[in-house]
Amino acid sequence: MRKDASARSEATWQSKKGLPLGNLTSQLFINLYMNEFDQFVKHKLKLKYYIRYADDFVFLSDTKNDLTAILSRIAVYLNDGLKLSLHPNKIILKTFSSGLDFLGWVNFPQHRVLRAATKRRMMKKVNEKNISSYLGLLKHGNTRKISTSIPNLV
Repeated sequence: MRKDASARSEATWQSKKGLPLGNLTSQLFINLYMNEFDQFVKHKLKLKYYIRYADDFVFLSDTKNDLTAILSRIAVYLNDGLKLSLHPNKIILKTFSSGLDFLGWVNFPQHRVLRAATKRRMMKKVNEKNISSYLGLLKHGNTRKISTSIPNLV
């Protein structure tokens, strides 16, 4: 009986895709898996301005046409090479001067500000144990006003 339960459990696991969010091994596995993509971008596409963190990535270019061409090539590579697909609602082509929303920050050519949702979440969760961590994070952007108000919350 134990053997049958194990076989069912394994079959169920094999039919699901992806990694559990928050799992400690997720960060390691996504970097190992996406290394193939990184190599494709670097050696085949020869792109200079590419940033990736886990499954979020950004390409920078001078023209929208270049980005459209890159987009179609990476979509094909991800599908054929890694059996992944781009989320259609999460592809954004925009000018850098209007701000690039990436990893909790809105990045501009000369500065960066904390995303509004990130700021709200941080203000709710700040306490005596994590205040140093949040203040360290805030040193990486234009956050003087927020940084001075956080100690008053604790």
